[in-house]
Amino acid sequence: MMETPNNGPQPPPPGEAAAATNGVSKGTALLVATLASFLMPFMGSSINVALPSLGKEFSMDAVLLSWVATSYLLAAAVFLVPWGRLGDIYGRKRIFTAGIAVYTLGCLLCGLSVSSAMLLSCRVVQGMGSAMMFGTALAIITSVFPPQERGRAMGITVAAVYTGLSLGPFLGGLLTQHLGWRSVFIVNVPLGLIMIGFVLWKLRGEWAEARGERFDFVGSAVYGGAMVAVMYGFSLLPAVWGAAVIAAGVLGIVAFVRWEMRVTSPVLNMSLFRRNAVFVLSNLAALINYSATFAVTFLLSLYLQYVKGFSPQYAGLILVAQPVVMAVVSPLAGRLSDRVEPRIVASIGMTLTTVGLLFFAFVGEGTTLAFIIPGLAVLGLGFGLFSSPNMNAVMSSVERRFYGVAAGTVSTMRLVGQMLSMGLAMLVFAVVIGRVEITPEVYAQFISGVRIAFIVFAALCFAGIFASLARGRVR
Repeated sequence: MMETPNNGPQPPPPGEAAAATNGVSKGTALLVATLASFLMPFMGSSINVALPSLGKEFSMDAVLLSWVATSYLLAAAVFLVPWGRLGDIYGRKRIFTAGIAVYTLGCLLCGLSVSSAMLLSCRVVQGMGSAMMFGTALAIITSVFPPQERGRAMGITVAAVYTGLSLGPFLGGLLTQHLGWRSVFIVNVPLGLIMIGFVLWKLRGEWAEARGERFDFVGSAVYGGAMVAVMYGFSLLPAVWGAAVIAAGVLGIVAFVRWEMRVTSPVLNMSLFRRNAVFVLSNLAALINYSATFAVTFLLSLYLQYVKGFSPQYAGLILVAQPVVMAVVSPLAGRLSDRVEPRIVASIGMTLTTVGLLFFAFVGEGTTLAFIIPGLAVLGLGFGLFSSPNMNAVMSSVERRFYGVAAGTVSTMRLVGQMLSMGLAMLVFAVVIGRVEITPEVYAQFISGVRIAFIVFAALCFAGIFASLARGRVR
């Protein structure tokens, strides 16, 4: 017989409470989370610039190229919530450390890949490792920092994300041009090993406020299968079979929700959604924002190298404009959200992001850098104002014992949004260009596809403004 989950607050054990208030622990935890927050987006933005070189070696068409990013995102999205829950039960530091090891192994295997199939498989390994890291790093930060300091701490970690995004295109382009695309993966291996050593040496304490509760294997399996079906279906569109696979995935999501409402110890506690409007609408805003913005770097990297004829290094240098602005703005936005309602700051950011996306709906073969770079800067400003205040709103709206699940949920919204963004890009390419390599003969169709994608993204982001405003007050 099923029991109703107990959602009342449960204080952490004395040792964990001490760790959470220890000054050294706060600084160390923030440094570890910051390093992790840098590493993964650095990898992601680096590989975007390397895609044309990689695609040429393995003769990959535009849709298959998009799977280099999507396979990683799909694996991360499937495992984020389950690993966040496992971190709540068995210890967030333990899962985090194992995640660094898995991620580092994935980087090594990607660099040694001899075929597109092997590369995509190894990207799945990378995605699993990143899920273990992202599903626990934010929860550790929330466990350690009191509410009045969380916005600042999250702003720092978000700044690290954007620093990784900033350095990724430039260094990825530099590495690709001089050492080949494989070096983009291999360079992450020593960074991962250094992180493992630092965590084992410096990060003391453990956080597991849900220790002793059961893990929901059935719910995790249903959730994972549904996510895979939805994303794989996107890659099959516009074929009827693609719509059928997506429909199966949606039914799987419905089944997952029904199961989670009945099970004693759910992997995702549905009361967080039924009784917490701030949590629901903040996650929805994150989903919409990432759905509208993630494919920007992918599309512009291909545009700058194929249509404009720029080298990987130069294209990467141009793309730095957006994340540099993000890195500067996000700590200030996080600190501001400790004093001002997060929904106000985040909604202004969503509005500016919509404006930035509209810039690129007018891109063409003759578009100059004087048009592209300011557009990227506006996007960076908007996203920097949105991200850390929105994250602060999510994590401040739940009890301590749900920090891992909340962190996993908002990170899943981010990854699902990124997947949807890539799925929309794949769909546009499949319809407008077809499954062919990008050559001068199809540049006109490619540019039309890019314009259509940016119009769709701008419309999505405009709708997201209302979700952000409607969430209500956190304080």
